[in-house]
Formats: sequence, structure tokens, C-alpha cells
Amino acid sequence: MATISPDRLSGISIDTVADKVYAGERLTADDALFLFSHPNPLDLAALANFQRQRKVPGDTVTYIIGRILNYTNVCWVRCKFCAFYRTPGHDEGYVHSDEAILEKVRDTVEKGGVEILFQGGLNPKLKVDYYENIFSKIKEAYPNVILHALSPAEIIYIAHISKLTLHDTLQRLHASGLHSIPGAGGEILVDRVRKIIAPYKDTTEEWLECMRTASALGIRSTASMMFGHVETIEDRVEHLGRIRDLQDECAPFRAFITWNFQPEDTNLPIPHKASGLDYLKTVAVSRLFLDNFDNLQVSILTQGPKIAQTALGFGANDFGSVMIEENVVSAAGNKFILSAEEFERIIRDAGYNAKRRNTRYELI
Repeated sequence: MATISPDRLSGISIDTVADKVYAGERLTADDALFLFSHPNPLDLAALANFQRQRKVPGDTVTYIIGRILNYTNVCWVRCKFCAFYRTPGHDEGYVHSDEAILEKVRDTVEKGGVEILFQGGLNPKLKVDYYENIFSKIKEAYPNVILHALSPAEIIYIAHISKLTLHDTLQRLHASGLHSIPGAGGEILVDRVRKIIAPYKDTTEEWLECMRTASALGIRSTASMMFGHVETIEDRVEHLGRIRDLQDECAPFRAFITWNFQPEDTNLPIPHKASGLDYLKTVAVSRLFLDNFDNLQVSILTQGPKIAQTALGFGANDFGSVMIEENVVSAAGNKFILSAEEFERIIRDAGYNAKRRNTRYELI
């Protein structure tokens, strides 16, 4: 973890930050930097739990059953942190047929799933009419399934190759069945970092503008942060500030999720993964800094059940999704895919009450 100048944080202590938290005052960027450098994680846990109870009172921890449906793995962007994509023309590239996609949705529904996280890559052969067609078919066959679909990068690219405005693209996708947008592709919302890890991807402002435009059309989303690669702690705090500001502006986000970069089989050489402690501190700081977010998800897929369970004591209130299928993160090594029964046992063992939800955070 990067060293932060003591001079910058002079006058800030755990007591001054705690006073702000208990008084309901907003933390500054320097307060967040101080918390990242604070040596006692239990202090952060106590404050983050207080904030969690203020935002989401009680002992309920929610989760959802869904499927990440990767309709294509073809992508020309070549993000250095991604082990999933195949470039156009690659022998291992695919686009699932409509029939195969509908079969996956059917299987999801039969297993109790309510959400399809529909994501792929920036495939130059797929324009907006492709998505309108498949979304309409899913909506017609399975009207109760929620399409939590496409990343800002995908939507921006669809608009570009379809020669449409971002507004018109989102409007058409929404009309055909798009319910909400996952926060994928946010990584770190600092252009210096983005140019290193994904030089051909959307800029920070383009990502934010996509979420802003979607919000104006009634399309909600989530926000995320992938840390533990080339970013500094200051970059993490800047990222959090960007999404907090947008949440103030137009409230597009239902939840925040953070996870550490998974370097296996990628083109981004990082000698060591971020530690479990770094993850827990990042969760706690996020809960404290993002005072306009109600829901904070753990990332059991990347952290595993023990760290995810511990994160419930660091301000998280949601266990994310039971994944019937997941391919992107798993492309970088074996990850943690657990059943609903295992989710509920882990949540109960941590002293909480497990409740199933949908994408809108309505209890089922």
C-alpha cells in the first residue's frame, strides 16, 4: 500500500474522523486517506458498522440468485487485466445463438434465479438491433427476469458503431427490456490509471456520462471499484469521490461493490495480490466515505467465504449474487462459486439473518 505524506494528514486522527461519523458529517478525501493509513482495522470496522446501521438498520444481509450470461467473448479492446476476451477472428471467439441464450435464461429461472447479468465484450459485429432483438425475446419469454445488462463501455461502443447518440441507444435498449446497468468497467475512475490498464477503453467522464444519461431515463445502476494493480491510495479515494459526486447529482446507483484485481493469466504483471486486510479496509473506507449509498456488496467470488464473511463486520450489508454461471473472473483462475444454501449458512454463522432479494433490493 502506498505511503501517504504525514504532512497532508496533520490534524486528522481517528477521533476527529469518528466525531464526524457519529455526527453524520461528510468525510473529506483527506479523512479517507487517513483511514487507509490507520493501523488498527478494528477502529475502521467499528465506525463502518455504525454507518451501516445508520443506512441499513438491523441484522439482515441480503443476496440474490442470478447468472452472468456472457453472450460473447469477442472484444477488440485488449484490457491488460482481462483473461476472458478473444480478439475478433480468434478461433476461440464466440457469440451465443439466441436459442442458447434463452436456454440459459430458462435454466436460471428453474434454479430460482431472478437476474440475468448480461455482459460480453466490445464486439464490432453487434449493433443496437442485436441487443433489441435478444432483450425483447428474453422479456417476452421470461417477463419476470430482470436484465441487469451491459457495461458503460459496451453501451458507449454500441452507440458508436450504431451511429446513435448515447441517449437514443439507452432509450432503445430500455424499451426492449434493459432494466439496469452493472458498474463494470469502472475499474479506477482516474484517466492516468485507465490509460495504463485499458488504454482503448472509455474515459472517466465517458463512464460517468453513461450512468448520468441512464439515470435520466430511469435506468438505475451499480458502482464498482477494482483495486490492487497500478493505482495509488489517492487514486482509490479519487474514484470514490467521483461516484459519490454523481450519486449526489442524480442518484443512479443502488449499490457499491469493490474487489481486488485477479492477476492470473492476464497481461498486467502485478507481483502480489492485494491482501485480505487491504480488502477489508477498502470495504470499511468505502462504507464511511460513500455516505449516500445504502447498499455495499461483498465480493465472495474473488475474496472467498471467510473474507466475505468478515467483511460483514466492516460495513457490508449484501452478499452479492449466487452465481449459477460465471466466466470472466474465473478465466483468471479457480474462484469461489457457492450455492444459496452455502450463502445462507455463511451469513448465519456470522450472526446475521439471510434474506433473498431482487435487483431492486426488494426482499423476496
